[in-house]
Amino acid sequence: MASTPPIILPDAPKVGMVSLGCPKALVDSERILTRLRADGYAMSADYAGADVVLVNTCGFLDSAKEESLAAIGEAIAENGRVIVTGCMGNEAEAIRARFPSVLAVTGAHQYEAVVEAVHEAAPPSISPYVDLIPQADPGDVKLTPRHYSYLKISEGCNHACAFCIIPSLRGKLVSRRIDAVLREAEKLVAAGTRELLVISQDTSAYGVDVRHEERMWKGRPVRTHMTDLARELGQLRTPDGHTPWVRLHYVYPYPHVDAVIPLMAEGLLTPYLDIPFQHASPSVLKRMKRPANEAKVLERLKAWRAICPDIAVRSSFVVGFPGETAADFQYLLDWLDEAQLDRVGAFRFEPVAGAAANDLPDPVPEEIKEERYARIMAKTESISAAKLAAKVGRTVRVIIDDVGEPDEDGDIGATARSQADAPEIDGAVYLRNVPEGLKAGDFADVLVEDADAHDLFGVISPTG
Repeated sequence: MASTPPIILPDAPKVGMVSLGCPKALVDSERILTRLRADGYAMSADYAGADVVLVNTCGFLDSAKEESLAAIGEAIAENGRVIVTGCMGNEAEAIRARFPSVLAVTGAHQYEAVVEAVHEAAPPSISPYVDLIPQADPGDVKLTPRHYSYLKISEGCNHACAFCIIPSLRGKLVSRRIDAVLREAEKLVAAGTRELLVISQDTSAYGVDVRHEERMWKGRPVRTHMTDLARELGQLRTPDGHTPWVRLHYVYPYPHVDAVIPLMAEGLLTPYLDIPFQHASPSVLKRMKRPANEAKVLERLKAWRAICPDIAVRSSFVVGFPGETAADFQYLLDWLDEAQLDRVGAFRFEPVAGAAANDLPDPVPEEIKEERYARIMAKTESISAAKLAAKVGRTVRVIIDDVGEPDEDGDIGATARSQADAPEIDGAVYLRNVPEGLKAGDFADVLVEDADAHDLFGVISPTG
């Protein structure tokens, strides 16, 4: 009897991804890849192996646009079959003028359009054998390490800051259902996430667009509100019983932010707030059209530290905004002396096509921007160095990010982060002589032995 020839299954088409910009764009990339994987696509780690390459662009600043255009050019040169998505998608004509061969251009968080473009460019394999395979889990594709995940709670923004074009790129605020957010968070933690990074364009405004509607969760109603969300996230537990770190980003200092500080003091939330102050001078904030600029921030910082002494506050500031005077800049430096923020990033003002700030009078000359940028970085570095030096001799809780190979003496080093350090943007804790078996995602108590302006150095605590 003749044997039946083996069935040869079709190869799954492969998709490459270049993801640029902020963590919110990274979440968009994860969702796109998840959809494609569910449709039978495989992922390619390089240009050569991809049937089509997706470039998720950033369009917030002109420098970011140039980086995005360079990435598109590289993908075309290396692969040739390129689909562009993300924040620069609203400039499709400009992209096509420079790169006429791009297969498709879609805007930010237009998941259906991106998937449809991929289907057209590299049709999914159709086979009754493959189609019987269960679809990928909705949370299956992650572009971050297993132990931390970004949790996007809303899209868009209702503000009209003079230097920003986010509302024109991503639209007005649209909050996700709170039960859907909590369900996603629960699944992530069950799958190995030990740190949740809550992100949005304006975390404090979560739920404003739906009038803080209530949804049922675990048999009880919860409001679509930042404080309710924070309280519920604080109830999550990892499979081994730990409280995962929950870190709040992009928090405007509205009055209700005060309500989450006690949750940090209780250990339910990571004692960390990322607040985009952008400046301190009232006249500059007015020209920036920044929200909540009348808040008594310094008094509130003092009150927060009284409730939760270990709270770390990070922020970012723009120098050289049109009309910024020497007095305005000195006001900012004096404010930083008093605020004693833990982590600070600074940016030179850049005109962005479509931003209202471009039409403001009294632009600051580039050489003055550079001088002010150097001064603010020196100021914040000295503050950071002093605050980190004060931690020498203390024991701090860390999460392990990476464990190295043994050196010639058999010693193993590791890179970790304290609760004051968000991934990618803050400092690190460098460990020496860690025990075998330590792995990424583990929590540990560390005795701090040394510090510099940005990082800590230490060893696993003998009692930890």
